[in-house]
Amino acid sequence: MSTLESSSVEAALAAGRPADLTPVVLDAAGLESTAPSHLRDLKAGLAEEGYLPAELTVEARFCEDDPLAVQSESDRLREYVRAAAFLGVGRVAVDVAECCRPDDAESALAALGERARREGVAFELRGSIDG
Repeated sequence: MSTLESSSVEAALAAGRPADLTPVVLDAAGLESTAPSHLRDLKAGLAEEGYLPAELTVEARFCEDDPLAVQSESDRLREYVRAAAFLGVGRVAVDVAECCRPDDAESALAALGERARREGVAFELRGSIDG
């Protein structure tokens, strides 16, 4: 985090106050849809129940030895980054379960991390892409 970002965070926290919300970790597999209408209803429902989505976990599988399959998985993961931003989730955690194209997966995950940053969502990679 840069000094400017750090001072902005400190200023926001100093001006804030505690909230009576329970942070929750959402599993992407449990989301019925990433359509905006569904996410809007989910976000409202979580808020009504006193929950704050803090993290969205997603399992990634780069298990097909095909560049098109890697692209397809990358597109699927990007949908979850977009969903996280829409829901106000602070962090997307991607757990790599399988990987048979490490170089392609590494490139795709780096792009996904950059996309998350641009969306204002922290990105965490879990698991190994070493195949």
